[in-house]
Amino acid sequence: MTDKYAIGVDYGTESGRAVLVELATGREVAEHVTPYRHKVIDEQLPESGIKLEHDWALQHPADYIEVLERSVPAVMQASGIGAEDVVGLGIDFTACTMLPIDVEDVPLCFQAAYKENPHSWLKLWKHHAAQEEANRINEIAGERGEKFLARYGGKISSEWMIAKVWQILNEAPEMYDAADRFVEATDWVVGQLTGQIVRNSCTAGYKSIWHKQDGYPSRQFFKALDPRLEHLAETKLRGEVLPLGTKAGELTAEMASRIGLAAGTAIAVGNVDAHAAVPGVGVVEPGKLVMAMGTSICHLLLSSEEKEVEGMCGVVEDGIIPGYFGYEAGQSAVGDIFAWYVDQAVPAYVAENAKSEGISVHEWLEKQASQLKVGESGVLALDWWNGNRSVLVDTDLTGLLIGCTLLTKPEEIYRALLEATAFGTRKIVEAFRNSGVAVNELYACGGLPQKNRLLMQIYADVTNLEIKIAASKQTPALGAAMFGAVAAGSANGGYDTIVEAASKMARVREETFKPIPENAAVYDALYREYNTLHDYFGRGGNDIMKRLKSIKEAAR
Repeated sequence: MTDKYAIGVDYGTESGRAVLVELATGREVAEHVTPYRHKVIDEQLPESGIKLEHDWALQHPADYIEVLERSVPAVMQASGIGAEDVVGLGIDFTACTMLPIDVEDVPLCFQAAYKENPHSWLKLWKHHAAQEEANRINEIAGERGEKFLARYGGKISSEWMIAKVWQILNEAPEMYDAADRFVEATDWVVGQLTGQIVRNSCTAGYKSIWHKQDGYPSRQFFKALDPRLEHLAETKLRGEVLPLGTKAGELTAEMASRIGLAAGTAIAVGNVDAHAAVPGVGVVEPGKLVMAMGTSICHLLLSSEEKEVEGMCGVVEDGIIPGYFGYEAGQSAVGDIFAWYVDQAVPAYVAENAKSEGISVHEWLEKQASQLKVGESGVLALDWWNGNRSVLVDTDLTGLLIGCTLLTKPEEIYRALLEATAFGTRKIVEAFRNSGVAVNELYACGGLPQKNRLLMQIYADVTNLEIKIAASKQTPALGAAMFGAVAAGSANGGYDTIVEAASKMARVREETFKPIPENAAVYDALYREYNTLHDYFGRGGNDIMKRLKSIKEAAR
């Protein structure tokens, strides 16, 4: 019997990546990256050059198909694997990345009559121009006592589906009318592969206010937002919502010829990038918090119960692993903070020293900061350089450094910034625990755990928890491939459950990061001070951050 394989395709913000994975072992046989030809469209539309307003972020749906047409054949060629031995394919995506489509499932931006209207285009996850709509959604939901609000930490984001749909209706009602449906990009791409669009429980639950028992919010709620939205759920959001691991369909003959796989290959329902990473590190049961660490952190956790947790981004039944409630929380800036410091604030001599030693500025700062004792610098920071996602859910908060003197060194500030993000994660862990949701272990995946050992030791010490690190550098793609194998099923050489797939395919490094007791004790004291600052500036004790922001905006 020949070995069987699955392909995972990870759609990020700048590029898409295909990874070919051996089902018996989880070995990543080949990978290929396709940068998006049109990149992030945030200044002007392609071809027409029509200018976009502030906080817009669009993409070209054709770029996603190009990823399939270039990267899938590339991994097949590099591996030498026969198409008949690839039993399944799964994809993951940034979210909410949404687009309006017509009755034939064609994006409106592909059509000459509509393509010069910015609202015909696909809105990327980081399109923030629907903030006014999000504010009204939260205000009206609060006034009406809508119970769904508590499942999302008390606030619906401008990044999510309903706010973006309402913005289209408010600013381009003709595009709203022209759209047969609004769909997530992950569901649209799956539809291109199979010939039919189905919605997945992950994006529907976390990004579209859908609930397995209750469905979407009521007609009365949508009517309270805007009478024109009264029938949104059963019209433009219609479509079956399927749990993760479900087979969305089979690869059509036409798409098979374009991407080099066999017609009839099982295609899994779509997924979200960070959520796909959870089985990718082998987490398929409660109590294990997965941190997808990069420019920001997405914290993902399973539980057998649905609880209300302060500041969470959502809790969704079957949202991560079928059979469990999946919780999501997050920090909106982590690696971005370290990059800001390196790019904007370190003195020239740091870059010169790093260059002379043949290492990066990050590596030089990490090396110097590693020599400091915990608390030695007397410097403390708040990690709000891009607002606070969890637990305060407030984008208007800003960063803070305290304790600097004329003797403060760059590596001391750098370490304080690393520590601040760890304190932010501890705050999230404690929010879960205070609500009765267990957190017993930490798992880390993404770019940061692979690069910064000091950071991971600090997280272990601050949380006083052991941290296991993903062996794969492409954990979301690996997870997507696992779901592709589950869509195929054991009868076709795959697996019948994601639990079974994870037991065979997930891998973590042998080395873990364990808390150092003497460090943890000092961090307990520093965390108390962090908490004092957190609550003073974040819970209304002093709104100076927001007042400064207002003065800044008025001065422009």
